[in-house]
Amino acid sequence: MRTRARAPNVQNVQIYELHIHGCAGTDEALALQEPLARLLCPVEDHEGPCEVPWGCTLRDEPREDGPQDGPDECVLVLGIFADARKADEVIARVRAFVGAAHRVVLRDAVTDTFDELAEQYRIEQGLGTA
Repeated sequence: MRTRARAPNVQNVQIYELHIHGCAGTDEALALQEPLARLLCPVEDHEGPCEVPWGCTLRDEPREDGPQDGPDECVLVLGIFADARKADEVIARVRAFVGAAHRVVLRDAVTDTFDELAEQYRIEQGLGTA
C-alpha cells in the first residue's frame, strides 16, 4: 500500500473509501464483507458492468476513542469508484445496513489500494486502458 498525491479520476468519477469502524476484530470485519458485497452487487455473476466498482480490505487504524498508545482498531475499508452523488448514496446504504453499531466514514482514497477499480471502470465503460 503506497501513499499517493492524487487518486485516479475518470469523467468526474474517483476512488472513495468507506471506513467501517466498530468491528470487534478481524473475524467480525471479514463477516461483513460478503453481505456488503451483495448490498452493492446483488447478483455476483451478473452480465455487464458493475453499477459501482468496489473492493474490500482490512486495515489497522489508531482508535479515536482510546489511548494513543493502545491497540489499533480493525477497520473494514470498502473502496468504490463513483461520482460524489453515487458515493453519498452508497454510504447511506452501508450505514443503513450496518446500523448504529458501526461508524462509517467516507474519505477520498489516500493509498493505491483500490487503483484497480479505475481500470475496471475504464474497461467496462469501453474507455480503453490508462
